[in-house]
Amino acid sequence: MSLTANWNYPTSIRFGVGRIAELADTCRAQGIQRPLLVTDSGLARAPMTVATLEALRAAGLGVAMFSDLKPNPVEANLAGGLDAWRAGNHDGVIAFGGGSGLDMGKLIAFMSGQTRPVWDFEDIGDYWTRADESRIAPVIAVPTTAGTGSEVGRAAVIIDEATHTKRIIFHPKMMPRVVISDPALTVGMPAKITAGTGMDALAHCLEAYCAPGFHPLADGIAVEGIRLVASALVRAVHTPGDLEARANMLAAAAMGATAFQKGLGGMHALSHPVGALYDTHHGMTNATFMPYVLKFNRPAIEERITRLAAYLRLPSPGFDSFLAFILKLRKDIGVPHTLFELGVDDKQADLIADMAVVDPSAGGNPVPLTKAGTAEIFDAAFHGRL
Repeated sequence: MSLTANWNYPTSIRFGVGRIAELADTCRAQGIQRPLLVTDSGLARAPMTVATLEALRAAGLGVAMFSDLKPNPVEANLAGGLDAWRAGNHDGVIAFGGGSGLDMGKLIAFMSGQTRPVWDFEDIGDYWTRADESRIAPVIAVPTTAGTGSEVGRAAVIIDEATHTKRIIFHPKMMPRVVISDPALTVGMPAKITAGTGMDALAHCLEAYCAPGFHPLADGIAVEGIRLVASALVRAVHTPGDLEARANMLAAAAMGATAFQKGLGGMHALSHPVGALYDTHHGMTNATFMPYVLKFNRPAIEERITRLAAYLRLPSPGFDSFLAFILKLRKDIGVPHTLFELGVDDKQADLIADMAVVDPSAGGNPVPLTKAGTAEIFDAAFHGRL
């Protein structure tokens, strides 16, 4: 293994219950007087969103809201957000919500000053250098779910409807300048969303930990993130007002997104095309694939997973005990055991295998992914074979 690597770590994070009260002052500190608050349609009328807008206006900020987003955002949503940006003459973005609101907020801020199409900045090679970084607007991120960790990420996901693929747009300066991470904002999440987003955080930590390459900083963060999920996710799902559990899950989400700069793998490589074709919840799709990808990767990760199982204090630490832990966790929070239960058929299995192999996440899988390999995982996940 090469001991040469490039490491980057995230931004300023204000973490704790009640920190949302600091949002107006944070805007001013970043030179933002006319923020565009970007969120999804489901959150637009939520009491916490209404209260946030009222507090910003009371503080004298010229805030407006954009919320015309699909759960898996598309280019038309970005175009609408940019129209709202220009109409309001905004000077910064508050990315507010789960993955869709956070990603779209970052994309609007990024694209507000660019002249090239968004696809020209896909996370391929040095495409990011095409951007005029002097015209990237500042972003303050406010996560209201504990899953994607997009609040500490330098990229955003958007669906290309022409090809039905999820594309990752990247630039180092897409990183939000400040994150306000208030666990109280996540209390209102429905149990199903808490479960799906929490499993997304787990998938980020777990795939980062298993990815090949030299990144001990990411490995350490990933392992502790997994422990936090193990200690908190079931409580967060079944006791939604448990602020300690909510705080641990919110921290784990940011840790997963920090760690996965090391790489992701087969869970994401398969869930991206499934999500694009069937509009499934991303975290729940990762969770459904999780044990099948682990089993596929077992020859390459068994020693590493044994160390992880010991850290989690599982009985008879090893791959089998860790797999049993994952299966029990999924059952306890209502994750479908098969793709069929998730609402996915096998009519496009061949296309999904093709798409998974070329997905940007595929390169981080511990066992090199081929079309035959991804087809094998899909088939196992569809029929529930472990």
